[in-house]
Amino acid sequence: MPQISMAIKNLKKTFGSVEALKGVSLVFESGRLHGLIGPDGAGKTTLLRQLIGLLHPTQGEIIYQADGKPKRFAEVRPGFAYMPQQQSLYADLSVSEHLDFFRDLYQIPKAVYQARRLELLHLTRLEKFQDRPAGKLSGGMYKKLGLMCALLQSPSLVLLDEPTNGVDPISRREFWELLYRLVRKKITVIVSTAYMDEAERCSRVHILEEGRLLASGEPRSILEQVQADNFEAFFLKAGQEVRP
Repeated sequence: MPQISMAIKNLKKTFGSVEALKGVSLVFESGRLHGLIGPDGAGKTTLLRQLIGLLHPTQGEIIYQADGKPKRFAEVRPGFAYMPQQQSLYADLSVSEHLDFFRDLYQIPKAVYQARRLELLHLTRLEKFQDRPAGKLSGGMYKKLGLMCALLQSPSLVLLDEPTNGVDPISRREFWELLYRLVRKKITVIVSTAYMDEAERCSRVHILEEGRLLASGEPRSILEQVQADNFEAFFLKAGQEVRP
């Protein structure tokens, strides 16, 4: 499994008269859990969609690397898994049927699929719910099913757009435990969230507000720079005056 990293240089994106990203530059190191932190409208989803190739930059560039060597996007794209805010799951299909569907979609060999399926069901604690339709899962279980479907292809990099939004606190904690397990397997994880308390759970954070990058780095180091106890205080104290 290659180690994928990305460098973003002066990335801008406009939609008509709306400037969604205003010259963002940052680095996503491989094998780490990165957090895109910011309120609604900060530009998190726009940035993720450009990383995955769903949107094209108005200006700037994204440099992809695998094992430290520059690669074209087409070369690294098969190793990406993307989980959007609104997941395309089928309410009437069971957990098991979803896994079978994505097995066929990704054309995963039978022997590989069986081992991967058992691993993911155990990882998400959904073994007992394989026959339950997606439409009857709790919010947290629904998000776990979406993550399982994304992970079936054994990606090198996982991008998740606000995966814990609207999920109860216990399920949020369990979901983050899943992300930590992915990182321990050297998978690069990029997760966006508007929950300020989740910022400190990341090894690197990239803080956005109104399309601008306010800060980027190790969470505790960023807080110490502005003498803030948490990221809610960071936004109140630093605001637009903080720059990377």
